Amino acid sequence: MLYQLSEQFPFAPWSLLRYVTVRSGGALITSLLLSWWLGPRLITWLSDLKFRQDYRPKDAQKPGDVTGAADDQAKRGTPTMGGILIVLTLDLSVLLWARWNPLVILVLVVLLAFAGLGLYDDWKKVSKQNADGVSSSFKLVIQFAVATAAVAYLWRLPSGSPLVTQLNIPFVAAKSAILAGGFATGLALLLSVITIVGASNAVNLTDGMDGLAIGCTIVCTFVFLVMAYVAGNAELARYLLVPKVPGSGELAVVCAALIGSSLGFWWYNCHPASVFMGDTGSLAIGGALGVIAVAIHQPLTLLIAGGVFVVEALSVFLQVGWFKYTRIRFGTGRRIFRMSPLHHHFRKMEWSETKVVTRFYIAAILCAVLALSTLKIR
Repeated sequence: MLYQLSEQFPFAPWSLLRYVTVRSGGALITSLLLSWWLGPRLITWLSDLKFRQDYRPKDAQKPGDVTGAADDQAKRGTPTMGGILIVLTLDLSVLLWARWNPLVILVLVVLLAFAGLGLYDDWKKVSKQNADGVSSSFKLVIQFAVATAAVAYLWRLPSGSPLVTQLNIPFVAAKSAILAGGFATGLALLLSVITIVGASNAVNLTDGMDGLAIGCTIVCTFVFLVMAYVAGNAELARYLLVPKVPGSGELAVVCAALIGSSLGFWWYNCHPASVFMGDTGSLAIGGALGVIAVAIHQPLTLLIAGGVFVVEALSVFLQVGWFKYTRIRFGTGRRIFRMSPLHHHFRKMEWSETKVVTRFYIAAILCAVLALSTLKIR
């Protein structure tokens, strides 16, 4: 909206709105201020509607259930579905500051689709006051359908087809890193879909302690703000030997808005949390990050930047897989970790919640530094 204003008035100060950096800063501040203003009102509204986590979370120590959250009585009664705040403020900020193009529209559509799925899951939980929600198979079907549609949409774009049919490898110059051909094309398409679905679920699994998922989200999103800006700038892309993606500079505005929304939500989600994002927020955030990574030709870089999310998801897969294997092999299921996802393992080791979260933040920052280094080490 404001970009169109700069075209109507091509003189200072309106001409500054042509710059992605200016609009990114504006998007961040706008979404942050909106979050601070709407946050207390949303929390009160959710409490009045009794959208609270009064049910007991799944306990990973129950036989056969190795993926549940810790039973922390202090968290019961806290409003959930706070992801509405993130999605709403992000959308409003992007509407105001971004120059709309197919990539921006795609990210927002996927964000809303995954937020809708998460909202339905959260509603099922609070309405029945149990942690079951919708089935995992139903979630995966919807997630894969949305992700496949998003990749197909990119594939049909003249500028988007190379982004999902060629495999780009971090730490290697763009021309040398891109693998093409029949097998590589199929692998790249599959990887694109898995990136979106995997990122959505990985953030969801990380959301188990106050401020953990949202803090790691901010760090990871900053990496893709830089990546999107570089990919959208012809000179920087050529200098840093990364794929040039027309229109991806506007995704930096989306990333900035997500950072601002996340900072605003973090204000209310830090320990002790006044609100939880629920699946409404975690599925949407992860899906949006996955689409952005695919859109700028950096799905493998997301594995590095989102290292904490990846490890959290792997801890669940390993725990569940090993439990099922040992139950078949020995008759009794065995565990690798005391509890999964991984943050609960350290909680069971009697680390305080704030210590676990802080150390995961440190790990997230190290992963972000490593991911940004891929821009120069090529």
